[in-house]
Amino acid sequence: MTDAPTTAPLRIGVIGVGVISAQYFASFPSLPGLRLVAVADLDMARAAQVAEEQGVEARTVDELLASDDVDAVLNLTIPAVHVEVGTRILESGKHVFAEKPLALSPDEAAPMLALAEERGLRVGSAPDTVLGTGIQTARRLIDDGAIGQVLTADAHWSAPGHERWHPNPFFYYLPGGGPLLDMGPYYLTALVTMLGPVVRVSGVSIRSPRERTVGTGSRAGEAVPVSVDTGVSGILEHASGAVSRVSFSFDTWATRTPLFEVHGTEGTIAVPDPNRFDDPVEAWTTADQEWRTVEPNAGYAGAGRGYGLADMARAIATDRPHRASGALAQHVLEIMDAIPRSSTEHAVITLTTTVDRPEAVPEGATPDSW
Repeated sequence: MTDAPTTAPLRIGVIGVGVISAQYFASFPSLPGLRLVAVADLDMARAAQVAEEQGVEARTVDELLASDDVDAVLNLTIPAVHVEVGTRILESGKHVFAEKPLALSPDEAAPMLALAEERGLRVGSAPDTVLGTGIQTARRLIDDGAIGQVLTADAHWSAPGHERWHPNPFFYYLPGGGPLLDMGPYYLTALVTMLGPVVRVSGVSIRSPRERTVGTGSRAGEAVPVSVDTGVSGILEHASGAVSRVSFSFDTWATRTPLFEVHGTEGTIAVPDPNRFDDPVEAWTTADQEWRTVEPNAGYAGAGRGYGLADMARAIATDRPHRASGALAQHVLEIMDAIPRSSTEHAVITLTTTVDRPEAVPEGATPDSW
């Protein structure tokens, strides 16, 4: 691995300084390829408070988009306006990296990606958890043939519902929310990263009649209207021939179901939680005949949210593809769109998008040195 010449940091503005923004701000000091310049939010008092904490300027959204000292914008707005805000960012001549999901549907995302292509700008999207040592070590085991030919994968996530812990959970039950669009990107992005693109999808979905109320905070006891399916399951056929079985639910009180496993002709990999960067990987092989913990041997060590943005900054500087790309996010979005559509249409859905597996992150790499 050869380092490229040192380049100036990518100057970053942030739109949306809600709960998730704190995790990005925590990572910035360890990412010299990024320099936070300004923050913006519809709540200017909140923006001013965060700006003071981070030692940067608070600006209105319009001011930030017009700023000459901002090269790229981290879009941390709610899912329903990801495309609207992302399009405005691109129209202002700036790169964009968005929280997941990229959009509410693949059709909604397509014009934004086309605009970026037309203007020579980058679109990146969370989750970037797949760049950590957890998923990258699991991927290396697969690539090295540790479990032989991959046949199937099982990915399951469930909870009783975010209203039990989130003080303002309403957007989780609006279009753009639900267990599929909220948690699905982590698991599906990991599956595509490890096993390659998906070609066909079949699925079923349900909506629980259970009444939900806010459990904590100033709105505790307030009813939470539900306008999305609260449980979805799907079968994904990968171009490689592997088959993944996935399920996501806001209706499960308790479970002993494994979170994530990949099964091959010669063993099984217990994949760590893809909502985290560096949990340990375990493997059982026909050679060992027992579970063993695998030492991390790939991925960005010590990563956190924002590493995908730093990876994109380095890719811009070195004219290479970035890993947490808009194309990958759009493919995952089409998978998520196809699962409930398959349920409604009682049909197997053939996908129209595809994507190359992102380049693996080698052991010892940093976002500023690959």
